[in-house]
Amino acid sequence: MYATTIRGTRYAFQDLKSLMAKAAPLRSGDCLAGIAAASAAERVAAQMALADLPLSTFLNEPLIPYEEDEVTRLIIDSHDAEAFAPIASLTVGGLRDWLLSDSATSATLTALAPGLTPEMAAAVSKISRNQDLIAIAAKCRVVTRFRDTIGLPGCLSSRIQPNHPTDDPKGILASAIDGLLLGAGDAVIGINPALDSPQRCYDLLRLIDDLRAKLDIPTQSCVLAHVTTTLRLIKQGAPVDLVFQSIGGTEGANRSFGIDLALLREAHAAALSLRRGTIGDNVMYFETGQGSALSANAHHGCDQQTLEARAYAVARAFKPLLVNTVVGFIGPEYLFDGKQIIRAGLEDHFCGKLLGLPMGCDACYTNHAEADQDDMDVLLTLLGVAGVAYVMGVPGADDIMLNYQSTSYHDVLAVRQTLNLSPAPEFAEWLKAMGLMNDRGLVRPEALPAPFAPLLTKA
Repeated sequence: MYATTIRGTRYAFQDLKSLMAKAAPLRSGDCLAGIAAASAAERVAAQMALADLPLSTFLNEPLIPYEEDEVTRLIIDSHDAEAFAPIASLTVGGLRDWLLSDSATSATLTALAPGLTPEMAAAVSKISRNQDLIAIAAKCRVVTRFRDTIGLPGCLSSRIQPNHPTDDPKGILASAIDGLLLGAGDAVIGINPALDSPQRCYDLLRLIDDLRAKLDIPTQSCVLAHVTTTLRLIKQGAPVDLVFQSIGGTEGANRSFGIDLALLREAHAAALSLRRGTIGDNVMYFETGQGSALSANAHHGCDQQTLEARAYAVARAFKPLLVNTVVGFIGPEYLFDGKQIIRAGLEDHFCGKLLGLPMGCDACYTNHAEADQDDMDVLLTLLGVAGVAYVMGVPGADDIMLNYQSTSYHDVLAVRQTLNLSPAPEFAEWLKAMGLMNDRGLVRPEALPAPFAPLLTKA
């Protein structure tokens, strides 16, 4: 039992799971699950009680029992006690204060990451203002490599997302070339296939890998198929750079995706065996999103933001090149409006970076949410200030296959220019060599690069 008294009113929370849920900022998914605070006063009371909670509590009182959930077992078994030692005496509020202090540098935060559990990171986020989430995340640096380097200070990478409702090769190629001409694609050229068949995915992989090879682009390609499909493609000799998978924060949520940790380990080993990376071996790409465990009825009564953070424990076990929260994709049942989406995006980015992940974000919303593109502009800019590793580049910010609104190639250019950010250094050099980037670091092509002409004829 956890309790606090405010102005003579006593607020009690039956267990740590309830305390975490009541302390979470308001969002529709927790209301749907029936676990949200009943009032703003109860939420503040829970946040006050949470701030006074010793961090060690999370090691002694798992939110989901160790015996029942392999994600819990992963979190507990992989916890680095030595890394945790410098903050072991702190409360959640004390950790927040330390994270905001000058003592928390990029180097100390990197050393701390293995000692933090997802629940600790989630707890700190619940008592932090948006400004805190931005300021702390901006100090976290996580660098990964495959054919280029993601996450360096002063850099903002982007994924080209050239989806097509019928997987038409010409449509996909045209969208990808459009993105490259606008300086996008250093994180990955990644296609969500409309049809997750091995042959279709093989053809799409070959299409994008051929484009990369012909233009000698220092980036990586990925078809975001189910991990079992990708494993089959690897055995068939397909040009697989990155293994993609959506993941969740509980064993049950992952089971709903058709995966478990053993399957991810198999896929990770298979991708490493290909040795396709030229400067690094970070071969995994994970996507997450608040509400996935609830939608799978696998939330165990936990709030959705805490379970989102637990998904990051799954991700970091495999040293991924890329991780991103598709923050508003699941819909208004989980994040109702622009305010909730913006807050969730900052929370997810904060928790991921604090836990040592190369964290990106798909700043997005569905058309039936109470949000619009202005909200995504705000979130994208705030994430740029917070040091997000990468964001999405979708033609016109409108994904015509997945039917949701995201961020465009032009949006990425705007944030880079406004915040004086650059693409990955290897990719920037390629842009300059192609004549797409000028001496000021701006993507301002004066003419179509010669290597693109035959590709545009085909497209």
